[in-house]
Amino acid sequence: MLMMHAPANAPAGAGLASWNPEEVHRMIRFMKDLNADLKSRGELVGAEGLEYPPRPRIVRASGNGAPIVTDGPFVETKEFLTGYWVVDVPTETRAFEIAAHASSCPGPGGAPLNMPIEIRQVMPGPPE
Repeated sequence: MLMMHAPANAPAGAGLASWNPEEVHRMIRFMKDLNADLKSRGELVGAEGLEYPPRPRIVRASGNGAPIVTDGPFVETKEFLTGYWVVDVPTETRAFEIAAHASSCPGPGGAPLNMPIEIRQVMPGPPE
């Protein structure tokens, strides 16, 4: 799993509302092209962009199992998760290549965002 993190104090952290329409279109085209390439190679399992805080919510189960919904997470950290890809690749090196390419997504002014991409192996299910 490749997880893209946005610095909370960077232009991307402010959300796409601060970008001009051409910059948003360029970023979306880049992500669609990346996903199409991964799909054509048989490497893409799934990918999604995530809403910027503060719109997400935290949900916990109450004592009777009913949902308790609270605001958050709050962007009091240095970065937050903005999207992810689940890929099926033969080597860790290939995952690094994909992550580096995703990190180079264009941002305001067309400059690469170079956002950090966290890579974690998706673990298999429990033994039978």
